[in-house]
Amino acid sequence: MENKLSKQIQNAGLSEKEALIYAALVELGGAFPSKIAEITKLKRTTVYKVLLDLTIKGLVNEIEKKNKLYYQVDKPEKLMRYAKDKVRIAEDQMDKAKKLIPELEGLFNLTTNKPRVLYFEGPDAVYDICMDMISGNEKYEMLAFSNAEKFQNYLPTGKLREFIKGKERIGITTRAIIPDTKAARGYNEAVFAGTSKNIWPVIKFVSKEIFPYEAELTIYGKNKVSITKLGKENVIGVIIEDEIIHGMMKMIFGLAWKTATE
Repeated sequence: MENKLSKQIQNAGLSEKEALIYAALVELGGAFPSKIAEITKLKRTTVYKVLLDLTIKGLVNEIEKKNKLYYQVDKPEKLMRYAKDKVRIAEDQMDKAKKLIPELEGLFNLTTNKPRVLYFEGPDAVYDICMDMISGNEKYEMLAFSNAEKFQNYLPTGKLREFIKGKERIGITTRAIIPDTKAARGYNEAVFAGTSKNIWPVIKFVSKEIFPYEAELTIYGKNKVSITKLGKENVIGVIIEDEIIHGMMKMIFGLAWKTATE
């Protein structure tokens, strides 16, 4: 049972089940748990638990009636007081968090020599990593080992366009080593049409036999490397943020670039 009143009460700060039971008590004027369970269609054990919580919060009164527990809503104004208390508690927590930030930043700075690793999984993994690549405003050169044909199909047209436009806005240039396929040969024209040719990737090809992987490895920004697995299921990716790893991967890319085909 969910009606307009219970929805409004939920918006005031109670959980869905709390709001259902509170609204039922308001409409009934008071009730035994069995009646509340019947009206709300909730399990009786759930009703007992929620009534206890509402009693502790001071929103509901518990009365012994006919040797059984009977429940009534306390003064409705207490719902306003409860909401104000939640705001006060939240403000207090925010104030404590602000005071804690300097200490946390100090501890964080002690671990700056450790690589920072972010893990992504699911349908939005590729998009989330692409958005990180265009999250700054400073121009840089992106270096990628890319299965361009597969990557092109992993982002919906709108999201792929958002990524390309982000690269154009910042002025990110790209060098990429990709498997040599017919589709890959037309990658720039298919993906970057309508954008400045200054940001069209400079591509070198390697035999698709030696690059059979449905995966991406991208070196970007000042200190980031992303690796993405583009399987049909369980798409996963990681971003590693570390200057030494970033520099080493740039060196490896440079060696591969010298041997790849224009």
